[in-house]
Amino acid sequence: MTIIDQSWYKRPPDIPKHHSAGGVIVRLENNQLYVALIQDGDYIHYLLPKGRIENGESHEQASLREIEEEAGLTHLKLLKKLGVRKRLDYKKTAWKKTHYFLFVTNQLTGKPTDSNHLYRLAWFPIRELPSMFWPDQQELLETNLAKIEKLVKENGPV
Repeated sequence: MTIIDQSWYKRPPDIPKHHSAGGVIVRLENNQLYVALIQDGDYIHYLLPKGRIENGESHEQASLREIEEEAGLTHLKLLKKLGVRKRLDYKKTAWKKTHYFLFVTNQLTGKPTDSNHLYRLAWFPIRELPSMFWPDQQELLETNLAKIEKLVKENGPV
C-alpha cells in the first residue's frame, strides 16, 4: 500500500499542471452532519469525489460531474467554494490544483456513473472521519468544519 507523505506536496520542476474540481457533500440527519466519501475498488481508505476539469467546463460544473461519476449523487445544492489544494497526482506525473466546493443534499444513495472504477459511496459523521487516503482532503474537512456547520445551518437542506 502506498503511503502518502510530504513528497506528494512538493512540486518538481518542469512537471505539467492539471486543474481538478471536487466536492464536500454533506447531509443533515437528526441534527448531525454526515459527509459523503467514496472508496475506489479494494482500497480501504476513503476519498472525496474529485477529478480533472474537462474543456469548456467551469470549476463548479466539473465538481458536479465528478460527484455524479464517483458518488452517484445528483440532487445537490451548492453552498460555497471551500478552497484549493495542490499536490502531485497518484503517479507523480502531474501537479494537481483541485478546487473544492461545499454541497448539501438529502440524497442517501447514488449509482456512480464511471464504468472504469468500482466506486462505493459511504456516509460518515463529519466529526468522526475514517482513514482518508489523501492528507490534504482530511485537512480540508478538518480546517473547514466550523464553516461547513455554519453554512449548512444558515442555508438548510436542499
